[in-house]
Amino acid sequence: MAAFQPVILGGDLGAYALARELNEAYDVKPIMVTAYDPSAIRDSAILTRHGFADASEEGPLVDELLRLGKELKARNPRRRLLLLANTDWRIHVFATHRAELEQYYVVPIPPLDVIERVSDKQEFERLATAQGMPVPKSFYEDFSGAGEPGWTPQPVPADLRFPVVAKPADSSQYENLLFEGRQKVYRIDTPEQLDALWSTLAKAGFRGTFVAQELVEGDDTQMYSVTAYVDTTGTVSLLCSAHVLLEEHHPATLGNPCAMITEAIPEILEPARRFLESMPYRGFANFDVKRDPHTGKFYFLEVNPRIGRNSFYVLGAGINPMEVLVSDVIEGHPMAPRVADDEVLYSIIPNGLLRRYVVDPDLKAQVVRLQKAGRISPQRNPKDMSFKRWFHLMESELNQYRKFGKYYPKPTNTGF
Repeated sequence: MAAFQPVILGGDLGAYALARELNEAYDVKPIMVTAYDPSAIRDSAILTRHGFADASEEGPLVDELLRLGKELKARNPRRRLLLLANTDWRIHVFATHRAELEQYYVVPIPPLDVIERVSDKQEFERLATAQGMPVPKSFYEDFSGAGEPGWTPQPVPADLRFPVVAKPADSSQYENLLFEGRQKVYRIDTPEQLDALWSTLAKAGFRGTFVAQELVEGDDTQMYSVTAYVDTTGTVSLLCSAHVLLEEHHPATLGNPCAMITEAIPEILEPARRFLESMPYRGFANFDVKRDPHTGKFYFLEVNPRIGRNSFYVLGAGINPMEVLVSDVIEGHPMAPRVADDEVLYSIIPNGLLRRYVVDPDLKAQVVRLQKAGRISPQRNPKDMSFKRWFHLMESELNQYRKFGKYYPKPTNTGF
């Protein structure tokens, strides 16, 4: 195997998961570039933190990555540098500055034009529909002219059924926007509430596009996740799907799964494969899917041009996604296509809290059985469990009781 050094931008749970996957497979210590020292990576023995205060500013960030790349190459010219991230904005920065960054780094992401196409939910709807993938009915509001005098939003279509879920059409344009009442996604029950949200976004300076998507009924347990990797030949060489049990409900992280059971679901894996292989896609992708509990029909909500925060469930299902990546882009040997299909419970919340929110008797029995077998979590790392790390883990998991008690005190039939 060729020697390589991973450089990961970010320090949240998703970034730590990548670091652990790389450390387990190759015994390397990734360099984490972060503006601060978050608890997900604090006091970790499997990584090295590189602090950079302006990590959320595109220009300074790129300059720092170039400086770091030059420094690392000077130390060891033969060691390849693998640049990774796990948020939409950071992936977009990498794609925009790919030519500069590739002076020093391997940058395993899709081309910029492909990222922009699949990240835009209106374009995703068109592409998915062309591949026969059902998507919920949606309405799009363009805020590009919202700063001009006399700007008003479009009338809400009469045939749009409420409630709807409102979210940015391209989350990279929303990720760093801060304002009072900001949420990752919004449940909107009436046209009047939607108009109020449009006004708030315009005043906050949002100038991208927002989508209002008809709500597919069902609670968090109707959500599913698909993770895929497209190798340098354009072949989907890794697929894995998981049944979501519970999502986060804090406004800043609303919709992020925090407990899942891995299982191979051909009805969503094969459409995801077709979609990715229909275009010049490369690298990881993560699909959000929801099943209508009345019809059993799966709706594809969006695709993210990255591996996703919960990539560790793929390792739990039997395949380390970083081995698939490194074999392809570092060693030059794409792996044969595989589906990770071992059954495992992935959960970053306490067992008792999870059982409180899974109400279906059969599903709860499955959860209890898998909890007894042992749940997996990226932070429950036996190689990285000093007293300080154990304290951070306990603090994080116990904090989940507070967050759910405040924002989602009991399960509902819609997940809101």
